[in-house]
Amino acid sequence: MTSSIVMVSSYPPRVCRVASFCDEAREFIAKANPKREVMVVSHTDGRGENVLPLINLKRADWWKTIARRINDLEPYVVHLQHEYSLYEYRDETGRGDGNQGFLNLLEALDYPTVVEAHTVHGRLRDQEADFIYRLCKRADVVLLKCHYQKWRLGWTFQHYGWIEPRNVMVVPRGCRPDKRWGAKDIPKLRKELGLDRIPEFSEHLVGMVGWIEANKRWDIFLNIWEEVHDEIRRNTGQDWDLLAAGTIHDPEHKEDVDAWVAQTRKLQAKGLAYYYEFIPRGDIYYKMMAVCDFIVLPSTEETQSGTLATVIALNKPFVTTAPMEGLTATAIESEGGLLFTNVEMLKEKVLRLACDEKLRIELGENLRQYLEEVVSWEVVARQYGEAYQLAREAGRTGAEVELPPEF
Repeated sequence: MTSSIVMVSSYPPRVCRVASFCDEAREFIAKANPKREVMVVSHTDGRGENVLPLINLKRADWWKTIARRINDLEPYVVHLQHEYSLYEYRDETGRGDGNQGFLNLLEALDYPTVVEAHTVHGRLRDQEADFIYRLCKRADVVLLKCHYQKWRLGWTFQHYGWIEPRNVMVVPRGCRPDKRWGAKDIPKLRKELGLDRIPEFSEHLVGMVGWIEANKRWDIFLNIWEEVHDEIRRNTGQDWDLLAAGTIHDPEHKEDVDAWVAQTRKLQAKGLAYYYEFIPRGDIYYKMMAVCDFIVLPSTEETQSGTLATVIALNKPFVTTAPMEGLTATAIESEGGLLFTNVEMLKEKVLRLACDEKLRIELGENLRQYLEEVVSWEVVARQYGEAYQLAREAGRTGAEVELPPEF
């Protein structure tokens, strides 16, 4: 039997961004490698075919069991998803190990390793920089999502007097290429979602859709929507509504989320908005975005890559906060979104999109091209394949992977 690709990650049914990412990535990796099984070594709550739920962070030496099991599988390559919270062991006092177990796992694996890092900020704290440096030393190939992460890493390491790693490859966050609907499909989707039963719900919708968390700052847009709504009507004669859809993700954010939902319901009572509660996963997530003319992402923290991937998959124009690392980089590279740095700019950008259908079409077309040429999972899966080959060649020859710097 052809050796398998083994992924290490959190996995559904866990409600976790990386788990959802891994599930989607696995689907397209399997399509790109039809002769190989794609297996997942997950935390103990993972479930599914060829999923091995073995990661038990109650043990400081959790990584030993994982290394033995993976080495027994004799894999083609080991593709690890890294996010700090997924591998942090904490002792009885609550003190963490700084993801040392993850680094130990990499050292204990006898097969080619590719690590996909989900959190690499442009300005790393000392402990983050130290971890990434040691990660690059132990993995055959390290994947980052954005080009700025790679060139900033070189700058950061120079500050510490460290040599810039040459085994770093940029592979963007994949987006589904199979979730696009045309204008003729929207009435059917609205009916399927029950939006057709909302009295006088507008044909035109601005969307804030996804998990509701404190950092997502729905209030920034909710505070100005009534004013913006009235200005759109004066300028175009059209009536627009706000579709605010999602649900709470982290119970610690309940106070903020409850306040924003209540604020949305006040706008709803005025006929200006509608709150739709749903779990933003699977087909319904895409359908909820699809019925909107464009999306607003008023985030104050860099945690929107999954939401933005859904937006791009649907070729929906968007407005988002800047400067915000990956959000800003993607908006610039795709030419599919408008950026704001203050409330007045947010008003202006939303007005521009609502009042200019030609601009919405232009940005949507830019996103279509960006999806098909750069971030489609079909493109990304091929890039994974290139990373796998590099890692295997490093294992065969004993020579480190040497990739050129960004600049």
